[in-house]
Amino acid sequence: MPDATDAEGLTVGQVSSRLAVTVRALHHWDEIGLARPSLRTPAGYRLYTATDLERLHRIVVYRELGLGLDRIRAVLDDPATDVTGALRAQRAQVDERIDRLRQLGAGLDRMIDAHEHGLLLTAAQQAAIFGPEWNPDWAARARERYGGTPQWLRYAERSATRTPEEWQAVADTVTGFERALGEAMDAGVAPGDPGANALVERHREVFAAYFPLTRQMQVCLGRKFDSDPGFAAHYDGVRAGLAAWFRRIIDASARAHGIDPDSATWH
Repeated sequence: MPDATDAEGLTVGQVSSRLAVTVRALHHWDEIGLARPSLRTPAGYRLYTATDLERLHRIVVYRELGLGLDRIRAVLDDPATDVTGALRAQRAQVDERIDRLRQLGAGLDRMIDAHEHGLLLTAAQQAAIFGPEWNPDWAARARERYGGTPQWLRYAERSATRTPEEWQAVADTVTGFERALGEAMDAGVAPGDPGANALVERHREVFAAYFPLTRQMQVCLGRKFDSDPGFAAHYDGVRAGLAAWFRRIIDASARAHGIDPDSATWH
């Protein structure tokens, strides 16, 4: 490759390779008068001298620092430009971008942790929020079973941004809903009654804190509430027989919306 001090100068392609700048960028800078080659061959090809190359190098440096082309032109050509001030201002912008990237990195770390662990709470925080019956291993078990599903993705996304105080609010909402379930059953509310259907709708709203719940999915959950020993024990601990009653009101509401509870699937 010819040296920039050669009388012949450097071609656009040679400068592009030397400075890692595209030929298109060099042509653009030439067109706007930011960096024009001083020489041309008899055939009209552009040639850059050593002085041209020095200016180009400065342009590349300032561009990498984030200065726009107009600002670079002022720094290079306007004696009245406060170069130090311009660089300080650019440094401040770089610091802001670094802070944003750090925040983004922290957010990504939380998202990764949420996808891997579900709850971003310590065992002590979980016990304080969800009660002494809560098993900290449940989140890990849920990931093993549902980790590849869209529902786990939505759950992890919400978990990544949720604070302990927000989880406490979710837990309080669930507790309030379960209390309302028990009171309705005690009052003799029958499956299919307006009050029962309202509770089924409320359940979908409450459950949306984890992920959106379709009516078909709700039917599947109702089966699990009644048949799974852990879920049944939980609801029957609120009121004896509540797990089976809860399933019945979910099934009745599903039928009212044209869904056969016996054939409903998780979708």
